[in-house]
Amino acid sequence: MDYVCDVPGGKTWFQIETEAEAIQESALMGHAVEKHFRQAQTRAEASYVPPSGPFIEQQIGLKAHLRRTMPRFFTLRDPEGNGLATAMVPWGAGCPIVVGIGNRDPYVEHGEAIRVLATHLGIPLDRGRCYPYGR
Repeated sequence: MDYVCDVPGGKTWFQIETEAEAIQESALMGHAVEKHFRQAQTRAEASYVPPSGPFIEQQIGLKAHLRRTMPRFFTLRDPEGNGLATAMVPWGAGCPIVVGIGNRDPYVEHGEAIRVLATHLGIPLDRGRCYPYGR
């Protein structure tokens, strides 16, 4: 995982970067982020057009392509490393999703932390738009 930003109360946002981290997040949080990560990665890989040239060099740009096209996945952790919330934030016009443990509403306990992530990313992450079970 990659550090993103600190928030009040000793909490920290990290970016989930690998399928193994997504699997760990799903197990820790009791939700399906692993499934969404895999689906996003599969779609992004399918959209990759490798440069012409030797076969061995065709995958060189894949990692950068995935970073540009896959939604970003984030996890909020407390100082002991316990999972508190998970966010999936697509690039562009897609709808972000933010959920807590077991898909519960994270905004009640972690609203300020979610606002800090929103400010850091420069996009709104308000409950009405991002919490899929509260609509």
